[in-house]
Amino acid sequence: MPKIKTHKSTSKRFRLTGSGKLMRTRLGKSHLRRKKSSRVKAELPEMHEVTSKGLVERVKRLAPYLDQK
Repeated sequence: MPKIKTHKSTSKRFRLTGSGKLMRTRLGKSHLRRKKSSRVKAELPEMHEVTSKGLVERVKRLAPYLDQK
């Protein structure tokens, strides 16, 4: 059985923690930063947990080797 190709943009946007939680960054990290407030800009690089079960399954299907990084 051949290996499954990883969806590259998915593997760059999501990370798995040691306990198995799927984490994501906020959208718009570097786009139009001058218009955003300092509070919003400070929150952008933070990682947030993905709680939607459907999204977790989709990411695992698109990036099957995400846990092996």
